[in-house]
Amino acid sequence: MQFRLLPLAGLLVFGLLLFFQAPAGAQLFETKAAQAFMIDAETGTVLFSKDADKPIPPASMAKLMTMEVVFNAIKSGRLNLDDTFVVSENAWRKGGAPSGTSTMFAKLKSSIRLEDLIQGVTVQAANDGCIIIAEGMSGSEDNFAAQMTERARQIGLKTSTFVNSTGLPADGQQTTVRELAQLALHLWRDYPDFYRYYGQKDFTWNKISQRNRNPLLAMDIGADGLAVGASEAAGFGIVGTVSHNGTRVIAAMSGLASDKERAEEARKLLDWGVRSFEKTEIFARDEVVGEAQVFGGAKPGVMLKAKGPIDIFLPITNRDKLTARIVYDGPIAAPVEEGQPVGALRVWIGDTLSQETPLFAAESIGVGTLPQRALDAVKELAVGWLR
Repeated sequence: MQFRLLPLAGLLVFGLLLFFQAPAGAQLFETKAAQAFMIDAETGTVLFSKDADKPIPPASMAKLMTMEVVFNAIKSGRLNLDDTFVVSENAWRKGGAPSGTSTMFAKLKSSIRLEDLIQGVTVQAANDGCIIIAEGMSGSEDNFAAQMTERARQIGLKTSTFVNSTGLPADGQQTTVRELAQLALHLWRDYPDFYRYYGQKDFTWNKISQRNRNPLLAMDIGADGLAVGASEAAGFGIVGTVSHNGTRVIAAMSGLASDKERAEEARKLLDWGVRSFEKTEIFARDEVVGEAQVFGGAKPGVMLKAKGPIDIFLPITNRDKLTARIVYDGPIAAPVEEGQPVGALRVWIGDTLSQETPLFAAESIGVGTLPQRALDAVKELAVGWLR
């Protein structure tokens, strides 16, 4: 693995120095959550990460994946909002009034429109709504859970595995806060027509009115989603998003001690996210980012650039916590073709890998002469073992 220091001229325009060193230092923000992860929605830039890849039970936050399967089916034309589903005794007992869990109080053997079920799940976290949908779409909740896991893999979630549609405790059911945030970003980007349900502050159905269980919606901080959950194994968790002055951040948290602590810690993290960073272009489209060493080429190095401009979200304060480097496997063997993938620009904020941008050869480098190749071979023999 090779590392190259970035050219600093363009960066100093912004008063920013990126050091060629291993990322170090504490997080810029502290939270009581055992696991937390926050991204900028526009770019996917990681703004905060704490034990983000530890598998945890999703609890009711699993319902985000339930809705992804539903929204995808509607978008593809396999379902529509006016479709109706029958309330089975299983759904009524496991998720309805007799269950003592989150419910929309669906009546046994009644038929309910899909849009009402969606609102029951997104607003009230209704377990009966989830099971009714699962049975109606897939014949059984087990079949639907398998479909949830399959869809998770299709959208890039490698850890998330689902055993039921509700998030109720079950062996083998797991996710991570990183993947919950990625799932939330996917819902916001891919289903704008349905995402709005998450910001609905209350829902009245069958003459019963219930408020949205997401505490962020009542805080007047620009929140419009998404879900909460709690389990004995993982504590209290939340997936929330806030939009403020054109910036949207999405955060997932778990391992909090109470619903009060969950609400306060989520508010603080999201508020910090929208107020403490600013978007800055550090490299323009087609601007050379750096150079990678070439072995056996007509030139000793190849210039690198991204496919487009490189924007990063910089902390407004503590900019000395920012580090960056170019990483590639090399030296790169000649010949090198223009546009060939070479490596990546990695940017850290504190000890969090915030952004990784692929880099490509900005020029073609042909095979060098025999003396040039011989000299490169000698250099590689002398110093290659140091990498």
